[in-house]
Amino acid sequence: MTLGYNRARKTTGQTRERKVFDMAVGKRIYLKRHMPDPEVMMQFKTIPASNTCDVMERNAAMNPRIKLVSSPKDQMMVGPALTVKARGGDNLALHAALNMAQEGDVLVVSNEGDNTRALMGEIMMAYLRYTKKVAGIVLDGPIRDIDEIGKWDFPVYATGTTPGGPYKEGPGEVNVPVACGEISVNPGDIILADPDGVIVIPRKDAAQILEDAKKFQAADEGKLAAAKNGTAKREWVEKTLAAKEFEIIDGIYEP
Repeated sequence: MTLGYNRARKTTGQTRERKVFDMAVGKRIYLKRHMPDPEVMMQFKTIPASNTCDVMERNAAMNPRIKLVSSPKDQMMVGPALTVKARGGDNLALHAALNMAQEGDVLVVSNEGDNTRALMGEIMMAYLRYTKKVAGIVLDGPIRDIDEIGKWDFPVYATGTTPGGPYKEGPGEVNVPVACGEISVNPGDIILADPDGVIVIPRKDAAQILEDAKKFQAADEGKLAAAKNGTAKREWVEKTLAAKEFEIIDGIYEP
C-alpha cells in the first residue's frame, strides 16, 4: 500500500531513506502491523467483555469516559487495532488512518486527553462505515453530528460530543503504541467492546486469554443460575472478611 507521502520510507534493511529529516518521531505512519489470528480473535465475540477482562486480572478495561454513543444491533464489537496517536484536537493523522483502514479494523485513537474538539463527524464516520467497512472506532475524545451517528447500526465509542471541530495540522502517528482510556494499545492488539465498554487483548497472549475466558464464562453462567434458583454459595464472604481482619460488631453505631 502506498499513501504517497513525501516522507514515506522503508523500515527494513540497512538503508532508510528520507528526503527531509533523519528521524520523524511524532510524524510517522507505519503501513504495516502484526495481525492477530482471525480464528482466535472472532471467538472473543461470544464472550462478554467483562468476563475476558476478569481473566486479565481486571486490568484491561479502558476508562469509562469512553462509552458507546451509537446504536449497533450487534452488541459485541471485535477487531484488530489500527492505532492513531493524535495531537490533542487535531485529526490529520486520523485522516491518514482512514486511507489505510481495512475491512474489520477497529480504529483506536489517542488524543492527549483533549475534550474541546470533535475529532470526527458524520462524513468521516460514513466513510469508515460504508466504504472501508471497519468493525468500529474507539476515540479518547469527542465526536459531533451525534443526532445522526447516535442512531447508526455501527459501533462508535467516544467520550462525548461537541460542535467544535478539529485542526488538521499534525503532528501525529499511525500504527504505533498508544494509550487510550489509560490502557496501552499496540497495533494489531484485539479490541473487544460491548455496552459495558472497551477492553484491550494483547495480540501475543490472545490464545491463552481466550481459553481462560471460555472457562470463566462457563463458571459465571453457573453462578448466575445459582443466584436465580437460591443455591448461591456465599460462605466466601465471611472467610474473606476474616482474612482481611474486618471487625464484625453486633450493635448500632453511635455518633
